[in-house]
Amino acid sequence: MSKKEISSGTEKAEALTRKKSGVKTEGTKSKTPEKKSVKKSTPVKQNKGGKTVKADKKVKKNKRVKQLTEKQLKRKQAREQKKIELARIRAEKKQKRLEKKLEAKQKRLDRIAAVKQARAERKAKAKERRDMLKHESKEARRERIAEERQAKVEARKAKTEARVAKREAAMADKRAKREHQLKLRAQKRAEKNEKRHAPGFGGWLAAVISLGVTTLALGTMLTFGWINMNGMQADMAAVHTESLYELNSIVDNLDTNLAKARVSNSRNEQVRILSDIAIESEMAETVIERLPLDGQLTESMTSFVNKMGDGAQSMLYSVASGKPLTESQIATIEYMYKVNKEMKDIINELTANANAGDMLAAMNGKSGNLLSTSFDTIQNNTIETPKEINDGPFAENIDKVTAKNLEGLGEITAPRAEELARKYFEDYNVTDVKCTGEVVAEQLTCYNVSIKTNDGEMSAQISKLGGKVVEFNSFKDCSDKNFSVERCIDIAEDFLDDLGYDDMEAVWTSENGTTCNLNFAYEKNGVIFYSDMIKVKVCEERGIVTGMEGLSYVLNHVKREVPTARIAKSEAREKLHAGFDVEGSRLAVIPFEGKEVLCYEFYGAYEGNDYYVYIDAKTGEEVQVFTVIGTAQGKALM
Repeated sequence: MSKKEISSGTEKAEALTRKKSGVKTEGTKSKTPEKKSVKKSTPVKQNKGGKTVKADKKVKKNKRVKQLTEKQLKRKQAREQKKIELARIRAEKKQKRLEKKLEAKQKRLDRIAAVKQARAERKAKAKERRDMLKHESKEARRERIAEERQAKVEARKAKTEARVAKREAAMADKRAKREHQLKLRAQKRAEKNEKRHAPGFGGWLAAVISLGVTTLALGTMLTFGWINMNGMQADMAAVHTESLYELNSIVDNLDTNLAKARVSNSRNEQVRILSDIAIESEMAETVIERLPLDGQLTESMTSFVNKMGDGAQSMLYSVASGKPLTESQIATIEYMYKVNKEMKDIINELTANANAGDMLAAMNGKSGNLLSTSFDTIQNNTIETPKEINDGPFAENIDKVTAKNLEGLGEITAPRAEELARKYFEDYNVTDVKCTGEVVAEQLTCYNVSIKTNDGEMSAQISKLGGKVVEFNSFKDCSDKNFSVERCIDIAEDFLDDLGYDDMEAVWTSENGTTCNLNFAYEKNGVIFYSDMIKVKVCEERGIVTGMEGLSYVLNHVKREVPTARIAKSEAREKLHAGFDVEGSRLAVIPFEGKEVLCYEFYGAYEGNDYYVYIDAKTGEEVQVFTVIGTAQGKALM
């Protein structure tokens, strides 16, 4: 076979073989000196075509290796691409989590900023009010109070009108629904009378289409209404949550001011602190009423906050007149600080843990929600009903019973209530009387009567049964003191006699600025019946009654039979504490655990504090003990 017939591939293979075996090709010079080959050259076998068999196998092997490497590269590239995709997905998830955290943090910061801003605004308003009160003249103050009271009256009137309008709208809606139902029934009866044979295909198709359209429209309306209702509930939950944050801030401020009041000894500082406590107590009472809770859950808290404000005002009058705080008033501050601190801890925890779901559960009245549980703790554990008084014994006692004093009396009309109001208050120079509606207090229905006089406006509640004055308030302020307490008692007794409340005895008196507050109880044969109590306010500037509340008397008073004591007063006195200094004593019937008990009432002092002690006049057992707190001006009348 000639050289030309050998393919170039074969030549390259042979040359490579010879090079490895040490054989020189023609025309090729060796670069190294000639050496004897140590290894024997591998014999090269050729096939019939003249091609080298071994070289051919090696070429095939190299091609196969090359092909495997490309597959591995593809798989490697696929793996790398997959890793890149997974890394991208992880990075996106991480970015979303980070954005969500940042969004939640921003919302929390915005909420905190809103609370701080609201707190700053309240403080600014409080400071503005203090500055106004500091520089306000007596005349300006009287005008402002009159305007504020008028605004409250108008607000109550608007609220009543809105409630009436809402009730009328509900009744109109109910009537419209009823008429619609009647119309549908009449239409169905007419259709039933017309359908005396089975409908054809066209009628069936029309009915199906009509039903489908109606169902679609109804579904759309229900869905839209559900979305709207959800939105309204969410808005209301946000409003109530804001009220909770506001209450939390007020209780914190009260805690700070009460802590300062415990150690303050400067007259100016005490005036400022007590003013803040009085203002914040009023704010707290308003906020509590806005929370979506049953009144029974907030009753004790509202009562405590109310009494705290009254106590602060009483101390403020005392300090402003140059008198130091008494031991009783200091003890009152300690009590208020202790109770408010326990309240603060519970409300702080509630504010930190409550969410929108808890607020919605409270709004929907679901039992066991966080809001009601927390306030139930405050109601039952934190604010225990203290056996302390600041406005006379049994002044807060109102048994929820029927109006015994009005049983058997006929009902009066609204015009008759107006006539009686003119008669009862004829000494007040009445110019106009108007009945503005009805109100229900406990088991008693009364007419609300607005009275205009030459000196200002007044309001009264006159019972629908019998036409008795149950409550009365005058909105004109008192600024000077021209009448003594003894004279005020005489004025109040004459006022009660004119209203038909006879045989009433003054049992407690206290002064609040230029107003004399008196508690009267029914008296028969020297025995005081504390269940039948009437409270009266007398203006010490003008010498007239400016307020009266007789609900307890109307609900409890009946024709009384005086019970007989089984033990002597001297025997009952032996049951008292050895160090108790008795200043006065008498027989009294007191409300106790749902019944009335005849007791010997002992009033006196022990280690600087005033006490009322009640000993059962039949068994000689100690029934009740009260300590007088809140005001150094409160005084028992025996």
